[in-house]
Amino acid sequence: MVTQGTSRVRGLVAEDVRFAGHGGTLIDAYAARPLGDGPFPGVLVIFEAFGMVDHTREMVRKFAAAGYVAVAPDLYTRTPGVDPNNMDSVRPAMMGTPDVQAIGDMEAAISYLKAMPQSNGKVGSIGHCSGGRHSFLIACNSKNLDAAVDCYGGAVVTEDISEARPKPVINMVADLNCPLLGLFGEADGNPSPEHVARIDAELKKHGKTYELHSYQTPVGHGFFADYRPSYSQEAAVDAWGRVFAFFGKYLR
Repeated sequence: MVTQGTSRVRGLVAEDVRFAGHGGTLIDAYAARPLGDGPFPGVLVIFEAFGMVDHTREMVRKFAAAGYVAVAPDLYTRTPGVDPNNMDSVRPAMMGTPDVQAIGDMEAAISYLKAMPQSNGKVGSIGHCSGGRHSFLIACNSKNLDAAVDCYGGAVVTEDISEARPKPVINMVADLNCPLLGLFGEADGNPSPEHVARIDAELKKHGKTYELHSYQTPVGHGFFADYRPSYSQEAAVDAWGRVFAFFGKYLR
């Protein structure tokens, strides 16, 4: 692990770090932790489609301020030059990042959190948009998570497969290894209310521990993102409360 730059603000330490990800590739990440010896639970923060924007870093610091060690791996490390303001730039990175590679990078981030001297040994994941899908994905492919949160993860329920995404996440539900919290907006098209119903049915079918909550229209995709027009303050405040209650139950 390589530390690149450290700052201390508001009772926490935040820094850019690097660690070996899938295939041994050194990947960039952003980490934060509370001041003090802990022990603290860990949170893997998985960015939305637009990559490592300031909003993602703010979320990492938010968890640290709440008493968690947190890290956001840059799953686009191998795809430099992604412009978060241009979907034509974002889409190839989002759709082209192989699931097996993302799983390896996220596993490395989990190991990074567990190895921190301040860690209590428990780790949860949370992701939004494509990161919600990744949070669901890693929860079905890792035995090292204690809780997972999927915030409006798109393409969980899909019939489309590709070389990068050879198996729909919905077909992995039998392998879900930890409790799952799902947070959705009814005005969203992907995941749509029908997709959420399918997720609910699959989780129930396989006897998984889970909570799903959908916010009524006009709340749609991206309601956590306070830097975009999709933001819904009322839904986001309520959802943050649910996230912290969920992690408090399973990670503390």
